[in-house]
Order: sequence, then C-alpha cells, then structure tokens
Amino acid sequence: MKFDIKAKDLLSSARAGTITTDHGEIQTPIFMPVGTIATVKGVHQRELENDINADIILGNTYHLYLRPQTDVLVKAGGLHKFMNWNRNILTDSGGYQVYSLSANNKINEEGVKFKSHIDGSYHLFTPENVMEIQRKIGADIIMAFDECTPYPCDYKYARRSMHMTHRWLERCIKQLQKSPELYNYKQTLFPIVQGSTYKDLRKQSAEYIASVEAEGNAIGGLSVGEPDDEMYAMTEVVTHILPSDKPRYLMGVGTPINLLENIALGVDMFDCVMPTRNARNGMLFTAHGSINIKNLKWKEDFSPIDEMGITWVDTTYTKAYLRHLFTVNELLGKQIATIHNLGFYLWLVREARKQILAGTFKAWKERMVKQMANRL
Repeated sequence: MKFDIKAKDLLSSARAGTITTDHGEIQTPIFMPVGTIATVKGVHQRELENDINADIILGNTYHLYLRPQTDVLVKAGGLHKFMNWNRNILTDSGGYQVYSLSANNKINEEGVKFKSHIDGSYHLFTPENVMEIQRKIGADIIMAFDECTPYPCDYKYARRSMHMTHRWLERCIKQLQKSPELYNYKQTLFPIVQGSTYKDLRKQSAEYIASVEAEGNAIGGLSVGEPDDEMYAMTEVVTHILPSDKPRYLMGVGTPINLLENIALGVDMFDCVMPTRNARNGMLFTAHGSINIKNLKWKEDFSPIDEMGITWVDTTYTKAYLRHLFTVNELLGKQIATIHNLGFYLWLVREARKQILAGTFKAWKERMVKQMANRL
C-alpha cells in the first residue's frame, strides 16, 4: 500500500491524499460505505460504483465468518469475487462486535469466546485466527484484533484493555509474518489505538501504535456513545502522535458534521452505518440540513429530493413520491433514500478534498457545519 499526501490545509490539520493498493486508488479523505455481510444494504454493486462512486467499502470479519463462512469465500476466490466488487475492501476485525454483543462473550488474554447471535453456537476469536480469517476473506486493508471498550469505562479497565490490545497486536503481526496472502494481491494491516476517553491512555496507545510503523493506523473506541467534544479531544491527541505520512482511520464515525470536524483534525478515512441505517428510517442528509421524509409537510412537495444531489435519484424523484413510498412501506423508498445518503456522504468528503486542495477548507467547513445542523 502507498499513501501520498497531495495537499495540507494551512489553518487546520486536514489533508488530501491518495492511497494506492492492488485494487486501485482511494482519494482521501474518504468515507467507506458499510457492507457488513458482503452487501451494502439496499444498493447494487453497480450503483456503488457508477452512481455513488465508492473507492472502498467495508466488510465485517465477525459476520462474514458466521455467514457465508470463510470456506465459501475461499472457494469463491475471496470476497471481491464473491460479491463481484473490483475496488478496495477493508475488513473490521470483529472487535466492535465483541463490544456490541458483550452479553454473549467472555474476554481473556487468549481471545474472545462468543455466542453466535444466529444459532447460539460458541466460537473463539484469537489474534491468530482472526488474521487467518481475514486472509481468507481477502480484504485489501485488514484490522488488528482489539477490544473496543464501552463508554463510560472505568480507568483501570480501559488501561488493562489497552495493554491487552497492544499484546494482541504483537500476536497479529507474528501470525501475518508466517501466513502469506491467499490471493494475487497484497493485504495491509492497520493496528488500532484504544484508551477510551482518557488522554494519558490515548497518548500512550498512540505512541505504541506509532512505534509499530504500520502502513496505516486506526483509532477505535470513539463511536460508542461518548459526547462529540470528547471524541474530538481524543482524536486530536492521537492525530498529533500518529505518523503524518500514514493514513489515519477513525472507526465507526459518524454524522456528516463528525466527518468534517475530524477531517480538520487530520483523519483520512471513515465508516459508519448511519447513512444507510438512517435512510431506511426515512432520514435524509443534505448540505442544508437533515430531512425526515416521513413528515406530513412533504406530502405535496413535488420538488426534487435534493436539487444539489450527485446521484440520479436526487433529481428523478420528488419528496412527495419518496414520502409516499415510506408511508406505504415500499422497499423502493428505502433503496432511494440509501442511494441518496451514500451519495451525499461521498460528495461531502470529496468536496472537503477539493477545498483542501484549493486552500479554502476551514471557512467552507465552518459554513457547512452550521448548515448541516438544520432540521428541514
């Protein structure tokens, strides 16, 4: 993997770059649509490529391991071929699912024993077998196995968990060194900074992760319910320490405003289920604020969904029509809203890139943050 920085903003820590892998270029800053189980919900791969123009999508190791199972993916030639996606893929190691399904797991130094949410069967994730699973899935960027701590989190627990995550990273690296890629392209490991919302722990973790000298680095544990101000404060601590010549990925974040504020702090990569999940519930994001398309006010609004939108659905369909689809619970409504929201998120990060290249990012960002806070 190669990362080139094309421009830096003079008034913030934002930067525009290009990540190059064997599956092509990723223009940063970038948002990765979440395709948890080999699909971005409600969207065809053709739409992801041609309409939304996603350079990279995310898959999840935990879910792909359970379904369709890694042996199936190996027989298919890897996740890219299985789902017919020729661009980049990043896989989350499953650490977040360990956190979110905490009632069904037991964590110790060896790894995590968990109970399947599908059939109740028991499984064990260790740093070693998670690396092997991600080898079989075949993502371009793979994540080290970590523990994502909850919020709020006791300081002693956060410190103990952070050190275990560091030890797990060492085991991940050793496993990859003796386990070659299965397909005809390279995979890149990103370690993950942890430490909850404690500045000294975040600093310590970031320093350790930086010392590993990986090709890219991730920041975890900051999409678990903490206030935005704490997220930004912890991100700023970490980005000041992580190498500036390597891409930085803030996991599981977030709202459109979160993206812009964290781009300003030096983050390059994001993922979140929010644009797709909110779309299925009738919430649309636009440059001028969010829309609850289910509201009665849109019943006779025959204007386009978003005159400034970049996808074909934005000017093909009206707000009144989209509201009608949600009112009668038609699947098409959720599909249209999902394409719109993903298109908006990709537009937002690409416009941020343009503004960084032009040297106008900070003023544009502040204006956009105010606009997007509106409820239309």
